[in-house]
Amino acid sequence: MIRYGRQSVDEEDIQAVVEVLRSDWLTTGPKVAEFEELLARYVGGKYAVAVSSGTAALHAAMYALGIGPGQEVIVPAMTFASSANCVVFLGGTPVFADVEPETLLLDPQEVEKKISPRTKAIIAVDYAGQPCNYQALQDIAGRHRLSLVADACHSLGATYRGRLAGSLADLSVFSFHPVKHITTGEGGMITTDQEGYAQRLRIFRNHGIKTDHRQREREDSWFYEMVDLGYNYRITDFQCALGLSQMKKLPRWLERRREIARQYDTAFAGIKGIHPLAVKPEVRHAYHLYVVRMNQEETGIERGEFFRGLRSRGIGVNVHYIPVHLHPFYQQRFGTSRGMCPVAEAAYEQLLSIPLYPALTDEDVKIVIDTIRTLIQQ
Repeated sequence: MIRYGRQSVDEEDIQAVVEVLRSDWLTTGPKVAEFEELLARYVGGKYAVAVSSGTAALHAAMYALGIGPGQEVIVPAMTFASSANCVVFLGGTPVFADVEPETLLLDPQEVEKKISPRTKAIIAVDYAGQPCNYQALQDIAGRHRLSLVADACHSLGATYRGRLAGSLADLSVFSFHPVKHITTGEGGMITTDQEGYAQRLRIFRNHGIKTDHRQREREDSWFYEMVDLGYNYRITDFQCALGLSQMKKLPRWLERRREIARQYDTAFAGIKGIHPLAVKPEVRHAYHLYVVRMNQEETGIERGEFFRGLRSRGIGVNVHYIPVHLHPFYQQRFGTSRGMCPVAEAAYEQLLSIPLYPALTDEDVKIVIDTIRTLIQQ
């Protein structure tokens, strides 16, 4: 099976983890701070706070903003559930906005329509690895005095108008799940230029306690205070050691992802009914996913049949995503329904994510393309 995504782990990564496992610090130790400092420097931000997952990072970002009952946060319909769940965790209400037809990125015009007196923030999702229109979103946020959060879990290494993802919003969130650009197994990070947010994030990941074990060790102190209700969202030192090792390879891996995407672009330009998403000229795409829209009228094949046909032939395609407002939880809890975000809903019926990861060989890419072409021509 050529899967849609997978991690790359080599002996250097394994050795980095082993060294930490043999050290005195398995958690709240020096590797956590080292990983945070490296990622902050990489994106051009002042602060970075590491947590146990991308979902934990989103939750912590909402906490840092003070989201709570009676407040609304605008979220794109085309994303993974965590982008909206993080609002619900704190008692807030996610308000779903539709996406742009060609990119499936949050549509600034739709955002403007959804703003109410209860709106406190906007979460922009860099779907598939392409940054959103942050100039327009920053303008909207500024005029309405809203916070802007970038769900950049797909876009590590992407740029918008020359600026790296992670430096484009008040708070930016990354994921280090195995299919992402780098992995720590599970893990996440929040970047920000605001010290106050960084302090709140660190407290939230550590049960709401102001100091962690390593800080108390340095100060020869046992005393600690819980100042708010937080979570155990800490990440381990051996996970951060893996992240540090993986970051060394990120530039090479990003270039390979882009090279594979170029091969797909060229091939699909000549295959009827397979339409890659548009890429805007002001961005440099990070290609976490390579997503196409499959037009059934042009191919003569229903998407589900095509999906099953590819998987039965060893091509591990996937679908990203079912629009969040169509999930039963949101329909039952918040009264969402079909028809609220027609662009996202129509796109979902056509979407396929094609295999893309750095270890994919040119021969693998050719097999994917040839299998798609053969199925359509049958």
